[in-house]
Amino acid sequence: MNLKDLAQNLGMSQTTVSRALNGYPEVSAQTRERVIAAAAAAGYRPNPVARRLATGRADAIGIIYPLMAADLGDPYFLEVVGGMTEALGKADMDLMIASASQGDEVRTYERMIEGRRIDGMVVARTKLEDPRLQYLMKKRIPFVAYGRSNLPGPYAWFDLDTEAGVRIAVDRLVSLGHRRIALLSGPPELFFVQQGRKGYLGAMADAGLAADPQYRVDGELNSVGGHTRMMRLLACSPRPTAVVVDNQICGVGAIRALLDMGIAIGSEMSIIINDGRPPDPLMGYNVTATESAKPHAIGIKISELMLALLNGESLENLQVLWKPVLKVGNSDGPCIG
Repeated sequence: MNLKDLAQNLGMSQTTVSRALNGYPEVSAQTRERVIAAAAAAGYRPNPVARRLATGRADAIGIIYPLMAADLGDPYFLEVVGGMTEALGKADMDLMIASASQGDEVRTYERMIEGRRIDGMVVARTKLEDPRLQYLMKKRIPFVAYGRSNLPGPYAWFDLDTEAGVRIAVDRLVSLGHRRIALLSGPPELFFVQQGRKGYLGAMADAGLAADPQYRVDGELNSVGGHTRMMRLLACSPRPTAVVVDNQICGVGAIRALLDMGIAIGSEMSIIINDGRPPDPLMGYNVTATESAKPHAIGIKISELMLALLNGESLENLQVLWKPVLKVGNSDGPCIG
């Protein structure tokens, strides 16, 4: 069945039916519901090219990632993308992923937007001062930030409460008798890293413990960087008895370093990872971690926020912060040092 046949069956003009199917506000809710129900009963699906011409929309959402080689093998990233794709697919929209050099991301945004390839953008790994978000806000391009930033006005965002997650981890280690607790972080310009540091310093102060600067290490957001920084912590004198890692990617490298050095995890050294347990192949360790949600659910939620934004929902209603809970495993234990 084509649009002409559907319109004839309904006794309406093709223009009215097309506008109803494409969500034009001038079509009454009663008419829209009638058209949608008839289209579903007849198995009618709009021609995507005609729909795009009628609405001026690309029916696609973009995400530009400063992809590193490790990202393509990162199950966390792939699960988030899977959740986004699932939610957008139900709305007959596509997800377009583009890679960008870390030094010139904004230019990639310009190309994608100027080419009218997308209706909105998802921005990941947000920075305290983020030129990508500033550019999108200036151009009035709909976007959802996966993480927060310092912006002059309201914007749509989804975030995990890293401050609360790191605080929970430190509190747990303090309750186990640890006093020399380290924080292993990602790059300091990222918003979540600063939130994690805030949680760490706050929890240490509340416990009456000094936050020794040598126990705070930050750097690249990858497993190699996590490995390197854990080796630095192991070289400290005195060595910390416990480590909190503020992200899963670096956590994989940190655990690998402990295994490489023959450190007994959970007794000789305790480690807790924020933002979920790493993948399984970690020599049988059930890592203690804080977790807000599975990455697939995160991807679905981000897409739901984007769809609501495109449908005119106010920005103040599109700001979501998910709180973490502690998942106790066998990578932490009472302090013995």
